[in-house]
Amino acid sequence: MKILLDTASLEEVRWATEVGIIDGISTDPTLISDEVSADEYHELLAELCRLSRGPVLAPVLAITSDDIYRDAKELAKIADNIVVEVPIIEDGLRATARLAADGIRVSATLVFTTAQALFAAKAGAHSVAAFISRVDDIGGDGLALIRDIRQLFDRHQVECELTAASIRTPRQFTAAAQIGAETAAVPPSVLRTLLVHPLTDLGLDQFLNDWSHRVSRSRSHQ
Repeated sequence: MKILLDTASLEEVRWATEVGIIDGISTDPTLISDEVSADEYHELLAELCRLSRGPVLAPVLAITSDDIYRDAKELAKIADNIVVEVPIIEDGLRATARLAADGIRVSATLVFTTAQALFAAKAGAHSVAAFISRVDDIGGDGLALIRDIRQLFDRHQVECELTAASIRTPRQFTAAAQIGAETAAVPPSVLRTLLVHPLTDLGLDQFLNDWSHRVSRSRSHQ
C-alpha cells in the first residue's frame, strides 16, 4: 500500500521522507493556505516535488472545464511528479478527459459514491480519492464506500487507483489497507500514532535493561 503524507508542510515532509515511510504527498487548498499565500502556491509545490520521491497531488483552483484544464496544465509544468487533483463534478470530468488525452495524470477528488468513482475512471482519471471521515460525518459508512469501490473496480477490471482519503484514525488506515485501497492519504498526526506502540517501548526498555545488567555482571567478574 502506498502512503501519501496529507500535508503541505515542508517540515513534516522532510521528517517523513527521512524516516522513509511515505511514497508521496497529498495536498488540498486548505492545507496549502495554512502554509503560504496564493502567490506562493507554485513555489511551494515545486519544493514539495523536490523533496518527494513520488507523486505530489496538487489541486486545481477552478470549477469550470476550461479553467480546470488551463490550471492543471500549468500545475503539470512544475515537475514530472505532479498529479493534478480535479473535483468530481461535470466540468471536472470534461477537463479530466482532455488532460488524460494530453498524458497528464489526474486524481479525481471529493469522491463520495461508487458512481462518481466509476465516472472518474471512465473519464481517464489515474486515481480516485474517496473521503472516509467526511462520509462518516454525515452518518454514512466511509469504509463501506472504500469496499464498494474496490469491488466495483475489481469486478469490471477498472484500471484506476483507489485512494482512501480523509483518514483521521489508525483504525481507518488499517481497515482501508485490508479492504484493498492501493493508496492512503494520511495526515502526519495519524502517521506518528501508527509508528508507536506502548509494548514496543516496554520491550525496548526491557531489552536495554537486560543487556545493561549482563554487561555489568560481566565486568564484575573480570
